Amino acid sequence: MSQAQTITLAAIAGAHGVKGEVRLKLFGEGLPSLKQHKSFNEGTLTLAKLRDDGKGGAIARFAEVSSRSDAEKLRGTVLAVARDALPPLAEGEYYHADLIGLPAVSDTGEPLGRVVAVENFGASDIIEIERPAEEGKKPQRFMVPMRPEAVPQWNAERLVVSADFADL
Repeated sequence: MSQAQTITLAAIAGAHGVKGEVRLKLFGEGLPSLKQHKSFNEGTLTLAKLRDDGKGGAIARFAEVSSRSDAEKLRGTVLAVARDALPPLAEGEYYHADLIGLPAVSDTGEPLGRVVAVENFGASDIIEIERPAEEGKKPQRFMVPMRPEAVPQWNAERLVVSADFADL
């Protein structure tokens, strides 16, 4: 399975206690989306127990981890599942991983670059687009809010940005 076909749901932040539990940093929809899966990283980690840590993260126990020492060795490990193991999306919804790498064009047809990141600073998602590098210069980036007036459409082939929001 290639990296493009997997979605990262959490990362192991370190050991918790002495019996092999780990602290998790959650991504995406958090604990509810993580609870839907029992196997991670192509079956190398099997979830045995999962609970909320009350701080926005989670505490997990994996069947393959029985000591604090084993848990510490996993620090920094991401927990990923196959893209096709995720629930289907409703109209207008997207997974960040599906947008990253898409070519971006303006609604007038001008190529703008590629989507390199999707950020969320609290209000809504922000799409970061990198323009191709001009000779002798670094590539330039600009950000666009992922709202209908700024990004009227997207699909598996491209992301369309309103010219009013494009850094032209």
